[in-house]
Amino acid sequence: MSDIVEFRHLEYLVAIAERRNFSKAAEHVLRSQPAISHQIKMVEADIGYPLLVRDGRNGVHPTPAGEFVLAWARVILPQKKETFRMAKAIHDGTVPPLRMGFSSFVNSFLLDNFRLVYQGMFPDCEIQLSGADTQHVLERLEAGTLDCALLPMPIDRDRWDVREVAHSPLVICMRSDDALSTQVQVDIREVAQRLKVFRDPELHPAAHARLSEMFSELGIDLHLASSAATPADIQMMVKQGYGLALIDQLWPLDAGLITRPLAGLKWTADFAFVTARGQKHMALMFIERYLDEHGLGDHRKQPQPAAVRHPKQLTLVG
Repeated sequence: MSDIVEFRHLEYLVAIAERRNFSKAAEHVLRSQPAISHQIKMVEADIGYPLLVRDGRNGVHPTPAGEFVLAWARVILPQKKETFRMAKAIHDGTVPPLRMGFSSFVNSFLLDNFRLVYQGMFPDCEIQLSGADTQHVLERLEAGTLDCALLPMPIDRDRWDVREVAHSPLVICMRSDDALSTQVQVDIREVAQRLKVFRDPELHPAAHARLSEMFSELGIDLHLASSAATPADIQMMVKQGYGLALIDQLWPLDAGLITRPLAGLKWTADFAFVTARGQKHMALMFIERYLDEHGLGDHRKQPQPAAVRHPKQLTLVG
């Protein structure tokens, strides 16, 4: 952008293009017609090409280059307004707590990454976490008692705003004294009969259906003998000898358990940031923009100074 172009010039340009008239645009932006005409001419002289065509009785309309600049201006101007509205709320201490739901099957690294990102963007602003199974979290999103959630995929994109933010390899969880522990990788076909411990299908039916499809694509039957409500319960069952389990590689392991990667497969646990359409906490547009560009990744992000200064801002609810 030219050094001479400021937000006010973009506001003038949008007002002129929408009204096709300098005088009406001047009334809208509370300036005189000669003033905004002079400002636009200054910008055009500086950049070296016209943005508007003055066409007498046919009014004013943008050049092709002007249309391009206008498209950008219509994006950037609302962002500017929301940025300063958010900044004022931070200054005034009026940003409401961000109420975020999560499933216990979302690894703690992602929750910590989110906390660090949020506190880096919005110092002194509070997050309230609420853990539950995926179905319950979605019900609370729909009811408006949560603003957003971190959940395992798949999530219905026709019903929710869904942003995939991280992927983590699935690995086989076994006892440390298991004969398989000597292998570097495990062929899932060879151990399929021993894979018996899974998340309770009723907690996230879509995820269980997808897992069944993945097994079916390999020609393997899924043998669900024991089901669990939490990762901790899955590990307890594996430790007590109820079978092997597929788990997220980033789950902290209990003593006496180890994991091995899947030979020849790149199965992953996929995670999404989910919001209900039409329910917008004032911070969400900034969070969503960040996640669209960066995601959350599988490892801890380096905390920014604000996050180091305010470690107490994470509140667990219920």
